Amino acid sequence: MLAAIGLARDAVHVAAVCAKRPTAGRIQIEVEDRLAEIAKHHIGLVAPRQLLLLGNAASRAILGTELQAARGRLHRFNHKTAQTGAGDASDVTTVVASYHPRFLIEKPAAKAEAWKDLQMLMGEQISQKGAR
Repeated sequence: MLAAIGLARDAVHVAAVCAKRPTAGRIQIEVEDRLAEIAKHHIGLVAPRQLLLLGNAASRAILGTELQAARGRLHRFNHKTAQTGAGDASDVTTVVASYHPRFLIEKPAAKAEAWKDLQMLMGEQISQKGAR
């Protein structure tokens, strides 16, 4: 996916909301809330200009919304305050939510929608480069 949008793996910071898949397949809600806090803290440390969220757990953790509602539009995440919405330009991360790679393996028909998400992120990347 990264190569398709012209990015090398070593140019991207990859992080997971949950480092190990739970045996039951779903994280308990109280654990998910704590993992969301940790993920937001990590975003604050890295302070990326752009962020691609892959899967429902990542969307809920960072944006506080289900993936289906988050897909198809750009979101703003203030990495200083760990809140969605506006802030100083230097404190805002542009966020796009898309499908988890495992979902795309199981449902290849969704790849076209994931490609649209990546194109949205690429378009934002181009506009950010032009603004510098």
